[in-house]
Amino acid sequence: MRWRVGLMVFGVVFLWVALAGASEEGRAPLSEATRTCLACHRMVTPGIVADWERSLHAQTTPEEALEKPALSRRISAQKVPEDKKAVAVGCAECHTLNPDSHKDTFDHNDFKVHVVVTPTDCQTCHPQEVQEYQRNLMAKAYRNLKKNPVYHGLLETSLGPQKFEKDQLVYLPSHELTQADACLSCHGTRVEVKGMALRETPMGEMSFPILSGWPNQGVGRINSDGSEGACTSCHPRHSFSIEIARKPYTCAQCHKGPDVPAYKVYVVSKHGNIFKSQGKHWNWKAVPWTVGKDFTAPTCATCHASLLVDPNGTVIAQRTHQFNDRLAWRIFGLIYAHPHPKEADTTIIKNKAGLPLPTELTGEPVANYLIDQAEMSRREARIKTVCSACHATGWVEGFFIRFHKTIETTNQQTLAATQMMLTAWKEGLAQGLPSSIFDEALEKMWVETWLFYANSVRFASAMAGADYGAFANGRWYLNKNLQAMRDWLEFKRAVKKLK
Repeated sequence: MRWRVGLMVFGVVFLWVALAGASEEGRAPLSEATRTCLACHRMVTPGIVADWERSLHAQTTPEEALEKPALSRRISAQKVPEDKKAVAVGCAECHTLNPDSHKDTFDHNDFKVHVVVTPTDCQTCHPQEVQEYQRNLMAKAYRNLKKNPVYHGLLETSLGPQKFEKDQLVYLPSHELTQADACLSCHGTRVEVKGMALRETPMGEMSFPILSGWPNQGVGRINSDGSEGACTSCHPRHSFSIEIARKPYTCAQCHKGPDVPAYKVYVVSKHGNIFKSQGKHWNWKAVPWTVGKDFTAPTCATCHASLLVDPNGTVIAQRTHQFNDRLAWRIFGLIYAHPHPKEADTTIIKNKAGLPLPTELTGEPVANYLIDQAEMSRREARIKTVCSACHATGWVEGFFIRFHKTIETTNQQTLAATQMMLTAWKEGLAQGLPSSIFDEALEKMWVETWLFYANSVRFASAMAGADYGAFANGRWYLNKNLQAMRDWLEFKRAVKKLK
C-alpha cells in the first residue's frame, strides 16, 4: 500500500514540475518571492494562477512596459521601484506591497501578506489612473450612499425585513450581510479586520485574518488601508484584462437596471446590435484603440474611458478613469437630471432645505456644488468628438438636441410627481419629512417615477436605444405611474372626508 501512495505522490510532484516548467514559456522573469508563492498556489488555487499566467502582468516587466511608445503604454508611472522593474508583476509584487498600511497584513510562510490589493498598491505602476479614479463618483460610492441620510433611508426601506404588527407594516433595520449582498455589492463595503482564525488547508493548518465586508469588488469599497475603490470592479482578478474591461458585460454587473438600465438599453441599440454581430472579430487588446480598425461600434469603455485614435494615429480621446470626464449631465440615481457635481464626495452637498441633494425637491439645481455651463460645454464637446469619429456633425448635433429635450421632459414629469407628493404631505395624507420619505405607497410610486422610469427614458435617449425608453420601461410606465399617484391622492382625500 505504501509504495502505491509513494507512487501517487511522485506522480503529483512530477506533474507539478512539468506544469511549472511549461508555464515558464513566454513569461517574464519571476522574483524569488513570487516563485515561492506559486510553488504552493499552483496546487491550492490553480484557477487564480492560470488567470495570472495569461495576464500581461505575467508576460511583461514594468521595465519593458516603460519602453513602449507613449500611446501604447498601459503603465503611467515614470519609474518603478528598482526591485520590481525587471520582474513580472506577480503574487508578491502586489500582495506584499505597503504592508504597514494594510490592517489585513498577516504572517504567511515568512512573508508579510495582505489579502486585499487596493488602488494604493496599484498606483505603484498606475498613478494617473488611480488619481483620476479618485475624482470619479464611483470611488466614493460607498460613502455617498451610506453617509447620505436620505439615501440611507431608501436603502433601508428597500432591503430591511418587515413585520405586520398591530395593523401596521413595520420596517426593521437591514442586516449588514443583506446590504453587502445587495446595494453594497456594487457601491462597495467597508472591509475591516475582525481578528484571526485558524483554517485547515492542503498545506496544513494556517492562520488568516477574519474580514468583514469581504468578499467585495464594489467600486467604492473602503479598504483596510483607508483607500477607496476597487480596480478589480472592471479589471477582474487575476487577469486584469483590458479586453474584459472594454466589453459591455463588465459594466452590466452594476448597470443593468431598472435603476441604471445602461446595459439593457445598449442591447437594443444599433451599437449593441453591431457589437453582438461583429464584436468577435474586433481587436480588444490594442492600445491605443483605433476607431474603424480595431472596432466598428462603441462599447461603454469607448465613450467613457478608452484612449481612441484614428487610423493615422491622431488622438480622438485621451484615456480617462474619471468616467464623467466626458459627461455634462448626471442622469440617474437622483430625483432630477442635473449637471455633474464638482466633487466626487457628494455628501458635502446641501440644498436650501438642508437635504443632501443636488437639487431642490422642486427641481432647481444647487448650483454651488455642480459644474457650471462652461464645464458642461467642455465635457459635452469631448463626448461629441468621440461620436464624430463615426457620425457626421448633423447626426451628432441632432442626437444631442433630442437628448436635451428628454432631460427637460423627464424632469418636468418628475416635478409633477413631486408636487403630488408634497401636496399629500401638506394635506396630511402622507407623513413625509422629517420621517422617512420612502415608506408609504405614494412615496414608493414617487421613487419609481424617477429612479426607474425617468432614468430609463434618459438612458434610452443617451444611448440610442429608443425602444426601451418608450414602452419597455420608459415613457408609458412613467405616465401610468403619474396617473396612479393622482388616483391615490384622490382616494386618500375621499377617505379623509368620510372620516
